[in-house]
Amino acid sequence: MNYGLIGEKLGHSYSKEIHGYLADYDYTLREVAKEYFDTFATERDFKAINVTIPYKQTIIPYLYYIDESAKAIGAVNTVVNREGKLYGYNTDFYGLKMLIERIGVSLDEKKVAVLGTGGTSKTARAVAESLGAREVLRVSRSAKEGAISYDKLYLDHSDVEYIINTTPSGMYPNIFDIPVDISKFERLLGVCDAVYNPLRTPLVLAAREHGIAAEGGLYMLVAQAVRASEIFLGTTYSEDTILDIYNKILGRKENIVLIGMPASGKSTVGAIIAECLDRDIVDTDNLIVEKAGMEITEIFSKYGEKHFRDLESEAVRVASARNSVVIATGGGAILREENVKALREGGRLFFIDRPLEKLIPTDSRPLSSDREAITRRYNERYGIYRAVADVIIDADATPGEVADKIINS
Repeated sequence: MNYGLIGEKLGHSYSKEIHGYLADYDYTLREVAKEYFDTFATERDFKAINVTIPYKQTIIPYLYYIDESAKAIGAVNTVVNREGKLYGYNTDFYGLKMLIERIGVSLDEKKVAVLGTGGTSKTARAVAESLGAREVLRVSRSAKEGAISYDKLYLDHSDVEYIINTTPSGMYPNIFDIPVDISKFERLLGVCDAVYNPLRTPLVLAAREHGIAAEGGLYMLVAQAVRASEIFLGTTYSEDTILDIYNKILGRKENIVLIGMPASGKSTVGAIIAECLDRDIVDTDNLIVEKAGMEITEIFSKYGEKHFRDLESEAVRVASARNSVVIATGGGAILREENVKALREGGRLFFIDRPLEKLIPTDSRPLSSDREAITRRYNERYGIYRAVADVIIDADATPGEVADKIINS
């Protein structure tokens, strides 16, 4: 192993892809079980590595040298082997600082709550203090190590102005978890979440719904990786490198979510996009049929619309838990707010806006089986489609042309 990332579980790490954009070196993801960590760290069989959960503090006793900022934080995420001696650094500090600056809310004289007590929480506290925060609270469920409980946070600190989440709440596979109730904080101005998978956690989405500036951890991940690579190689990258790689990773990981009326072409267009971009396509109607073991018309006939909508919400949750896929939704998927939130966590919503006169009724769609029914559904839903869409696509064109518009948007 020359370069790479070590941690206990790395199945969904983006680090290999990020470093692949940075330099021509082999970057390996290596899961190290706790009982083998001492052997790994003692053998030092690597040139340079990044270190993630749960070893950011465990690695410290094995270091010959530790950078002053890493020493102050008490956590190391970058280690370089120089002639058999290990040198430790913390590039998370740089990454988090860059993320906060990207969000655009100054921490100067702000009251900040850091959620969590692990290694990243220590980094968050150091960053907040360096940016001039007047008070930094650490919050945890156990209220240990000088942290306060969430109950106390709500009761005594509703005037918090900035929240930094360093807990795994909302992280894949538990992508619907949320660590705090945003509505409890009347003066909240900004939210920064270190979680990057999904791209937009429930915490980030909740903050944005309240008009609060918020961002997930992907930009931080890219920024810290860029700084780590500079340390690995003793080089400096251009100022545009972080944003350039961030946009590339976001474009690759973000789901393409197609919403719109029945018969608007979502499945057909989705299949074209999936083939062009070499992605899987997930059709939520197909997931429902597979789960129920019967066609949609039969579900409606036997169990009614509510049962179908419940199955649809489950299918949306399953689809939303993936990344880098094309998701074709049912026409009514956007009728439930929970579905829209789930789809937004890792996806960009494209409304395929096909003219009403070109929507063909079909017996396979119980609520759009004739011209009168499809017109009624169109009038009921059109405003909702437009309101929840990130991009509105004029679909008065061939499926291939519509697919091109989405790919190039």
